[in-house]
Amino acid sequence: MKCKFSISFVLNFFLLTALLPKYVFAQGEIISIETKNHALVLNVTGKKDLNTIYLGKKLANKEEYAAISSAYKQTEDYTEILNSAYTPSGSRNLVEPAITATHADGNNSLDLRYIKHEIKTLKPGVSLTKIYLKDPVYPFEVSLFYKTYFNEDVVEQWTEISHKEKGLVTLHKYASANLHIKRNDFWLRQFYGDWAKEMQAEESKITHGIKTLDSKLGTRANLFQPPVFMVSFNKPATETEGEVLFGSLQWSGNFRTDLELDHQDNLRIISGINNFASPYALKANEVFTTPVFMYTFSAEGKGLASRNLHNWAREYKLLDGNGERLTLLNNWEATYFDFDEKILKDLLKSTKKLGVDLFLLDDGWFANKYPRNGDVAGLGDWQENKKKLPNGISSLVTEATANGVKFGIWIEPEMVNPKSELYEKNPDWVIKQPQREEHYFRNQLVLDLSNPKVQDFVFGVVDGLFTKNPELAYIKWDCNAVIYNAHSAYLKNQSHLYIEYVRGLYKVLEKIRTKYPKVPIMLCSGGGGRVDYAALQYFTEFWPSDNTDPLERIFIQWENSYFYPAISSANHVTDWGKQPIKFRTDVAMMGKLGFDIVIDHLKENDLKFAQQSVKNYDAVKHIIWKGDQYRLSHPKKDDVAAMLFVSKDKASALLCNYLVNNRYGAGSKFPVKLEGLDPNKKYKLTETNLYPETKSATDESKVYSGDFLMKVGFNPQVNKDRASVILKIEAQ
Repeated sequence: MKCKFSISFVLNFFLLTALLPKYVFAQGEIISIETKNHALVLNVTGKKDLNTIYLGKKLANKEEYAAISSAYKQTEDYTEILNSAYTPSGSRNLVEPAITATHADGNNSLDLRYIKHEIKTLKPGVSLTKIYLKDPVYPFEVSLFYKTYFNEDVVEQWTEISHKEKGLVTLHKYASANLHIKRNDFWLRQFYGDWAKEMQAEESKITHGIKTLDSKLGTRANLFQPPVFMVSFNKPATETEGEVLFGSLQWSGNFRTDLELDHQDNLRIISGINNFASPYALKANEVFTTPVFMYTFSAEGKGLASRNLHNWAREYKLLDGNGERLTLLNNWEATYFDFDEKILKDLLKSTKKLGVDLFLLDDGWFANKYPRNGDVAGLGDWQENKKKLPNGISSLVTEATANGVKFGIWIEPEMVNPKSELYEKNPDWVIKQPQREEHYFRNQLVLDLSNPKVQDFVFGVVDGLFTKNPELAYIKWDCNAVIYNAHSAYLKNQSHLYIEYVRGLYKVLEKIRTKYPKVPIMLCSGGGGRVDYAALQYFTEFWPSDNTDPLERIFIQWENSYFYPAISSANHVTDWGKQPIKFRTDVAMMGKLGFDIVIDHLKENDLKFAQQSVKNYDAVKHIIWKGDQYRLSHPKKDDVAAMLFVSKDKASALLCNYLVNNRYGAGSKFPVKLEGLDPNKKYKLTETNLYPETKSATDESKVYSGDFLMKVGFNPQVNKDRASVILKIEAQ
């Protein structure tokens, strides 16, 4: 039997075939959130669920995003929201939620359905996508925000939660972001630490269940666990290869990131404020705005992801990220608490002698009834100590000006010693349980920044210093205590304390920056106990660690360098460690250089070296602060740690090399392959920061192509006699 087809049938058949992929693949509206190289793709289902269908390299054809889901043949999703873009609890969900709430009528269920979305351009290269979700039963709404930085490949996410119910709604969990990623395997690189042991790294394969990274310290939240992390897809990423996501919450208090590998072998990343002891009672029409979760994705290894973040931070997040910085001399390790006006004036002369920009007076300059002669008393009483400084801070500022340098000062305005006038007069300003024995961290308690009066007091500490001393040029802001016995005499709802403390801190910092927008301020917290991009919006730099042993600092600064640009890292030359001053100085040059030594105690050649190193640093600091950073040889894997900074125009670079292994014969046996240069340019290498009366082992007459230096490399000849080598690389 022969089949006969009409011409119209054949035409209709081919037309249907041409359109078939769209019918097969279409699942609803597609929302693609894209940067230059990356895409996060969301899908609105027929039931108006908002789900994630893709996170990875951007596709050339946006229409093909709709085909992604059908390419996966995984086990059943019984809930239809396993890949939810913001997972609610109490309805269909069976995994870790992003949001949990109890409605005003006591019901614990929540369902969020898509209403609409809008996209707008904020400025060239920066866009904002807002997606509206609503519970179909309750007047409960959630808005998801995705702010994209196109050229930097960075995405910021946060959430707004509100309702119009008759009574309070209790938020039990309120994440900022909820990512869903499909790959074969996942590897987590996380960080841990303690005082003087910040940013210790460990990497492991993510297995089924939930891995939680969190802090419950209230303040100084990064002490044991920083909020930054990396996740590699399929295999551990290297500096130059592999898919990797860098993530972090921008919040200076308790944080929580859950990484859940579900029964489909997909990874869910949920990050936000830690809901520990913090159920939030939300009033009708009040908007609860979560902090920002930030991430960048790279398909070309950790190095590119790191440079993405550096570019983004300098341009959009770090205060004055493309500006200048001051080199300084600090008195802390020279004097500790034991100083007077004469000693400080001598140190001011040393500041000029060394050639740095500023003298920083550290802890111990204040309090009279309970003098600050140690860390047991005086904190909170911010008047000059009359015995140490009979003529006040102003005389030191005047002396600094006369010596041609600037003057800066240390404060710790969030904390108080029980042995202080502030504590005696305002015990209700202190976070403590009224019925329980006080427990101290470094002999301190934390002031209650949820209280507006305390906020005014802390602002007044800074404002008072600048009002009395208009030429004051720098602040070191410290934060040494964590919150014990959490209780506020001001707040009616104690479960809000951890959140309101941080909100209060930001109100103070915002007020300071409104009045003093450009004064450099160092973010310090007994070392690196409070480093995050929410805080760094108000600070020009941070103190990575009180551990200034240069060998230890190589590792700490190395790990920090993945997430924070060199211009933000305050690195000081001190007497910690047994290494010579050249090694200590060369290590400190990997960021913002400073000194914390007694200049007059230096040997003649050490002084000459220190003075010359400041001049050498001034000649190359623009490359370190504003160039592209490449980690070439890892201190945990190789005898030599090698870090490269390349100017944006590829005309100059700085290669920093450090011996990290003291075993016999350790050194640079192989050439170090450079990155980021122009393969077609010719480059000359010269050694800088040489110690007096020593000669370089580098043949400075040779010229190399960028192609050669990146494919073959250059041997800096590092060994026990040349433990640190700094090389300038200049295009000819």
